[in-house]
Amino acid sequence: MKRRRLLLTAPLWLALGSSACSALPNQRGGQPSYTVSAEQLQQAVARRFPLRYPVGGLIDLNVQAPRLRLLPALNRLGAELAVQAAGPALRRSYSGAFDLDFGLRYEASDQTLRAHQLRVNALRFPDLPPGPAELLGSYGPALAEQALQDVVLHQLQPQDLALPEAMGLQPGSITVTPKGLVIGFVNKPRP
Repeated sequence: MKRRRLLLTAPLWLALGSSACSALPNQRGGQPSYTVSAEQLQQAVARRFPLRYPVGGLIDLNVQAPRLRLLPALNRLGAELAVQAAGPALRRSYSGAFDLDFGLRYEASDQTLRAHQLRVNALRFPDLPPGPAELLGSYGPALAEQALQDVVLHQLQPQDLALPEAMGLQPGSITVTPKGLVIGFVNKPRP
């Protein structure tokens, strides 16, 4: 079966010539892959921010674009979000930060990579009084999830997927590396 697929796709490879190399820029263990740089990820997530969240009508949070970190050992991304807290319950503005990490998933319906399985590691507001700090502590994980859960980190374009689809492949594994993400392609399931 693989031999037949190779024979059927060989003319496609020859016809596409050098463009085939750019459509599948990486080969990992003989399997085609696609790389997304850390810079591309940072630019994509920054487009969604800043965000504003009212907390119980007493505190307003302004969340700035996260600084992403690649966590290859965990196969996850980390993020630190700077936050400003102000509002009727506070007499002044307080600076703080959320620290979290998340996995990634591929959404086939719109060909996107999205944040998935978010974990809040810390919520830091060093100067915030105890009452508002408790309020933020209880709302913090939900707010962080609302800010980043399922956020689009990259969208594959039709030209990125044209050759793999012609070869009967689809995006499969997503691996976090020291330089970015590597999307591996796997065989499409048979109908």
